[in-house]
Amino acid sequence: MKRVVFMFPGQGSQDLGMGHAFYQHDDEAKTTVDNANDWLGFDIRGYMFDGPIETLTETKHAQPALVLSSGLALAQLTKAGVHPVAVLGHSLGEYSALVASGSLSLEQAVKLVYQRGLLMEQADPMQQGGMSAVLGLDEVTLEQVLAETEGKVEVANLNSPGQIVISGDKAAIEAITPKIKMAGAKRVIPLPVSGPFHSSFMRPQAEKFQAVLSDVAICSPDIPLLHNVTAKEATQPEQIKSLLIEQLYSKVRFQESIEQLLGQEIDAFVEVGNKKVLSGLVKKIDRKARVFHVEDIDSLQAFLTWYKEESE
Repeated sequence: MKRVVFMFPGQGSQDLGMGHAFYQHDDEAKTTVDNANDWLGFDIRGYMFDGPIETLTETKHAQPALVLSSGLALAQLTKAGVHPVAVLGHSLGEYSALVASGSLSLEQAVKLVYQRGLLMEQADPMQQGGMSAVLGLDEVTLEQVLAETEGKVEVANLNSPGQIVISGDKAAIEAITPKIKMAGAKRVIPLPVSGPFHSSFMRPQAEKFQAVLSDVAICSPDIPLLHNVTAKEATQPEQIKSLLIEQLYSKVRFQESIEQLLGQEIDAFVEVGNKKVLSGLVKKIDRKARVFHVEDIDSLQAFLTWYKEESE
């Protein structure tokens, strides 16, 4: 069998119609989405399929919608007999990875990230925080420049060579942007997010999220899951909970996680869920890596054709 890794996208990959193809063509997928309305107590199905996009993009809606969409694609892969040798997610995507690893049920994950999304929205009610992608600058140099902001701007995501995301006070980000460019960055791109995620500004919400997690039963994973905070595995439920709390205000070490997996004779990285953001990052980390994405019937069949041919 081919050795494949499942990757799960995070917030920002949402779009109208995600998961609709599976909903239309698979009775189990339809039941899952319909049940999700009951899990959450509102019409997540309507937000996903009909919008408006502004409502879907709200953090408290985008997060459960993305986990649900990835869950539909994951179920199709499982039904087809595809089992990954490892899983990981980008930020929010870590909850989908927990489902794939057997640590959480899809219902648990969808409910949990709705609560997570609510808390994250409440972190910055005046919308004074933001995030920007810095292209073409290394982490050490960027950290040296950000030191001038005295903690108001921090490195949030280490995505790929030449792509780092910063997070913090929006005005401080704007003020330091010219110096970041002078230090060698090719571009600094503001991101359409509603707060300073993965920064110390999220610590108060992390403490509140700890109370939410205390009532959630997490199982030990059945397969290796690389966590954002450490780029390493964790096997004990309480350790996993601690990492999920810490993840809210810590760096996402996506590049480091992929680099570790590249040394394990992986045949393909499969992005399970909407869009191809993580697939693009993997190709930037290693242009020779084989990547697939599974978000609808056509992309599922394209992957399964390769998987079955190469496995025979």
